[in-house]
Amino acid sequence: MRKLGYALAAAGVLALAACGKPQEARAPAAPRVAGDTVSFAPGSPQLAEIASAPAELRRERLMRFSGRLVWDEDRTVRVFAPFGGRVLELREHAGDAVKAGQVLALIASPDVGQAQADAARAEQDHALALRNLDRVRELAEHEVASQKDLDAARADAARTGAEQERAAARLKVYGAAAQSVDGRLPLRSPIDGVVVERHLNPGQELRPDAAPPEGLFVISDPTRLWFALDVSEADAAALRKGAEVRLSPIATGGEPVAGRITYVSDMVDPQTRTVKVRGELENPGRRLRAEMYVTAELKVPVAAHPAVPASAVFLRGEREYVFVDAGGGKFERRSVRLGDAHAGMQEIAQGLAAGEKVVTDGSLLLEKLLEDAK
Repeated sequence: MRKLGYALAAAGVLALAACGKPQEARAPAAPRVAGDTVSFAPGSPQLAEIASAPAELRRERLMRFSGRLVWDEDRTVRVFAPFGGRVLELREHAGDAVKAGQVLALIASPDVGQAQADAARAEQDHALALRNLDRVRELAEHEVASQKDLDAARADAARTGAEQERAAARLKVYGAAAQSVDGRLPLRSPIDGVVVERHLNPGQELRPDAAPPEGLFVISDPTRLWFALDVSEADAAALRKGAEVRLSPIATGGEPVAGRITYVSDMVDPQTRTVKVRGELENPGRRLRAEMYVTAELKVPVAAHPAVPASAVFLRGEREYVFVDAGGGKFERRSVRLGDAHAGMQEIAQGLAAGEKVVTDGSLLLEKLLEDAK
């Protein structure tokens, strides 16, 4: 009996000691793999390494391109000198507003002087021919001059008249004065606008064969500009004439302005493999300037496919896959067929429904678990 009592006492002491120690936490169950599905037990620390996002159904796509602003060539002229000479006077400078026909500069040109002299001589010759015609006609009426003489006088008057018209028209094209032989050629603005560029100075000698390619003066309307884009072959198929575009200066930022595509080239540049795209925009405050670099954004309609972050898609062999988050710690590897990709988003043409959640971070962990289970 005494030994039994000692045994019971020892058992009681051990029981009390066991009650005083905290119970060790049980290790979480290992992930279970069944086919292409990985399941985690509730509370598994590995779930913290996995992030998911729902697939979004998109009916339009935002496209971005880089480009630059240029003068509106429909409202721009480049003024050249038709003759060589020396610049006598500059009347307008860069930034000045001008009207059509306004003189921009005066040039002393021997060729203009020769054209003026030819016009003056043609006028005198025609006046003399008309007086001679009147005299011969009067003589013919009194049968003193023959019909042959009268015909010759009429022909001479017509010839000198044509020469006078030709010489006067030549001076009119050049805008030079016909009343005097001063050798001065005025360079005039063909349109209303602003002098946006000037490429000559007082006293400068000009040669028509050595003129700057951009012209001596560039007259344009800065309140209207064009934008020029170089678009890849794949993206060009989605662009259409008349599409609305939002343009933002790359350097200065600021509020974007609206533009409209007016031209999409039918040819691909053989060197850059890009397509030239052009459009126009209003610039009433003249905040934007020609040769600025801009970012162009436009939305184009697309097929109604779900889109996921590009990081959710991975390649295995020759096929693309995503992991679908089925909830409750269950993740299914699923084969998909891809659509278009743009701005970090990948369209899924087949294999995924809108609203399903896909794994965006942790696909490598899930793929390793599947491979280890084989």
